[in-house]
Amino acid sequence: MVNARRLAIALVVLAAVAIGIVGPSRASTAPVQPVRHVVVVGLSGLRWSQVTPGTAVWRLAGQGSAGGLVDYAENPVACPADGWLTLNSGARASAGTRCGPLPPVVRDGTGARIPAMPALTSRNAGYHQSPDWGLLGRLTRCATAVGPGAALALAAPGGRVRDYVPSPARIPAGTLARCPLTVIDLGQQPYAERIVSPATDRLLAHVAAGLPPDTLLLVTAPGGTGGRPPHLMTVVVSGPGYERGLLDARSTRQPGVVALTDLTPTVAHWLGAAVPGYLAGSVVTRGGRGSLAGAVASLVSADAAEQVWRSTHAWFFAGYAALGALLLAVPALVFWGGSERNRRRRAACWRVAGTVAAAVPAGTFLAGIAPWAGLEHRSVWLYGLSGAWTAVLAGLAFTGRWRRDPLGPAGAICLVTVAVLGIDVMTGSRLQLETPFGLSLLESGRYYGLGNDVIGVYCVAVLVAAAWLGQRRGIGYAVAVGAFAVVTSGWPGFGAKVGGTIALVPCLALLLLELAGIRPRWRYAGPVAVSGLALVAVFALVTYLFPAIGVSDIGAFAGDILHGHGTALLERKASSNLGSLSVTGLSPLVPAGVALTGLALWRPEWFRLRLLPLAFEAVALVRVTACLVWLVLVIGWLADDSGVIVPAAAAPFAIPLVIAMAASVPGAAPVTDIVTECSTSSRVTRSDPY
Repeated sequence: MVNARRLAIALVVLAAVAIGIVGPSRASTAPVQPVRHVVVVGLSGLRWSQVTPGTAVWRLAGQGSAGGLVDYAENPVACPADGWLTLNSGARASAGTRCGPLPPVVRDGTGARIPAMPALTSRNAGYHQSPDWGLLGRLTRCATAVGPGAALALAAPGGRVRDYVPSPARIPAGTLARCPLTVIDLGQQPYAERIVSPATDRLLAHVAAGLPPDTLLLVTAPGGTGGRPPHLMTVVVSGPGYERGLLDARSTRQPGVVALTDLTPTVAHWLGAAVPGYLAGSVVTRGGRGSLAGAVASLVSADAAEQVWRSTHAWFFAGYAALGALLLAVPALVFWGGSERNRRRRAACWRVAGTVAAAVPAGTFLAGIAPWAGLEHRSVWLYGLSGAWTAVLAGLAFTGRWRRDPLGPAGAICLVTVAVLGIDVMTGSRLQLETPFGLSLLESGRYYGLGNDVIGVYCVAVLVAAAWLGQRRGIGYAVAVGAFAVVTSGWPGFGAKVGGTIALVPCLALLLLELAGIRPRWRYAGPVAVSGLALVAVFALVTYLFPAIGVSDIGAFAGDILHGHGTALLERKASSNLGSLSVTGLSPLVPAGVALTGLALWRPEWFRLRLLPLAFEAVALVRVTACLVWLVLVIGWLADDSGVIVPAAAAPFAIPLVIAMAASVPGAAPVTDIVTECSTSSRVTRSDPY
C-alpha cells in the first residue's frame, strides 16, 4: 500500500508534467507574417449544416482552414448588429435586446455616417466590457466598408466611415486592392434555408476570384438571424499559412473552435498592427486536419450536441433535484417511526441514496468518453450512458475495501469525481463539453476549465475526499488531494477558475487544521481568509508574465488591472453575480435555502433532526466537513461571477452527500448488510421525527 508521501509525490509530479507538457497548447502553426491585404466577408447566420460541397464556402474551406465560430457577443443569442459591433471594438457588444435591422447608413462623400453609433456606444457602457470603439478601422491607414454591416464594423465612435461602398453586388474594380483592409457584408443567411442561396454564393465566389495577390480572406458569420437560438457558426480562413487546416485559438483551447472576439486581434496581427493586451481574444492559428468532409461533420455534430445541452440542461437539474429528494423522502415515509430497527433502516437507505446521488456528476462526465454527439438520438445516448456510469460508480463505492469505513462510499465517490474532473481539465476539458454539469460553448461562452455548474460540486468533492483520506490514511493524503485539486482548478492552464480557488483554498486550510488536531484561533482568521485571493494573485501574475501558459480569465484580470480596466472588470463580475438572482423564478429562493441549510447544520435540534446531531457527536470530522461543505458553497456564491448558480447546482449533490455521511457513522446503520436493511420493508405505526 502506497504511503502518503508517495501519493503526494505522484500527484505533484502528475500536475507538474501536465503543466509543462499537456497544458492548453497543441500542435498548430504559428500565425503568418503580416500580409498586404486582408478581406473580411460576413454572412450573418451561416451554419456549417447549410454549406454543401461545390459551393464557394466549401471550396474556400477545402484550400484553406475551417472552424466553428462561437457568436457569443453580449448575449448568447447574438444578432447581426451585435456581431459587427463586436468586430468593431474587439469586445463583446450589443445593439439592443431584439434583433432588428442594421442601423441606417448615410452616404457622406466617398465615406458614410452611422447616426446611431453614439447611442450604441452609450448603451454598451452599462455592460462593463471596455470596448475600444473604432479599433478595427484604426488598424490601417485605409479601410473600405462594403454594405451596412461592414460600415458598422469600421465606424469610428462618432459614426464616421472613411471609405464606403453601399452594396457588395456593385463593388468597383480595384476596390479590394485599394486598402490593406476591406470588410464586406453579404447580408444574412435565412435561418430556415437549408443551403446558401445561389445569389449569395455567386457574390462570394466573385469576391474570392478578385482577391489581389498576398491576401488573407476571412469568411465569417457575425451574429445569427431573427433572434433564433445560438448555433456554432461558420468561419473559414484562406490564404498564406492557412492551407488545408483546422482553425485553432488559445482563447478556446478547443480544436476547430474560435470565438467572435478572436477575429479582431487576428486581423490586427495579419496587418502587422500591435495586438492590444487588453483584448479578450487571441490570434487564430492553424492546426492539422483530415478530410474536409470529416472536419465539417465534426463541427455539425458539435453544434447538434450544443442543442442537446440547451434543450435538456434545465430539465436535467430539475430531475436531478427531484430524484434526490425522492430517494431521501421515500425511506423516511416507508420506515417512519422511532423504533431502533426503523431508524437503522432509514439510515441504511439514506446512505445508499446519498451515495447514488453523489455519483451522478462523475457519471455524466464519464459519458463523454463515448462519441455520443455523432450518434442518432443524442439525448438518449447521453443520459443513458450517464445513468449507466452512475450505477457502476455507486456499485463500486459499496464493493471496495473502504465499504466498512463510515465515510468510505461517499469519500470514494468524491475522490473519483475529483480525479475525473482534475484529469479532464488538465487534458483539455473534453469530457465536460455539452454534458449537463459541463461546458456550454454557446450559452455560457466558456470553453475550458471548470464550468459554473460544476465548480461547487468539485469543491465539495475535494473537501469530502480529503477528509476521508486524511482520517483513513493520514494528513499527508489530504494535503496531496488538496494540492492536486487547487492546481487543477486554479492554474490558468487548467481549470482557470477564480471564484473556485478563492472558495476552496481557505476551506481546505481549515480542514487540514482539523486533521492536524490544531484548534483554529482568531489569529489564523486573516491568513486563512485571504489565502485564496493570494493564490489567485500569484496565478494571475504568472499567467500575465508568461502568456504561453494560455489565455485565461485569471491572466486577463491581471492585464486589465495593469492597463487600467480592472474597475470595469470588477463591475462586470459584480453585475453578473447579482444578475444570477434573476436567472429563473426560483433563483431568489436560493439565498433562503442556503440560510436554512446553515441553520440546520448549526442547530439541527431546531428542525427536530436527530440524525445530524447524533452523527456530529459521534464523529467530529463529519460535523466539520459538513460545515465546510456549506461554507465553500457560500464563498463560491460570493466570489464567482455565476453567483447563486454555484450553491444551486451543487445542492442536489451536496445535501444527499452530507446526509449519507451522517447516516454512515457507527451505530446509525449496520455496514455489512446495508442493502438488505434498505430493501426490507416493515409496518410500524409508532411515529417519531427523524
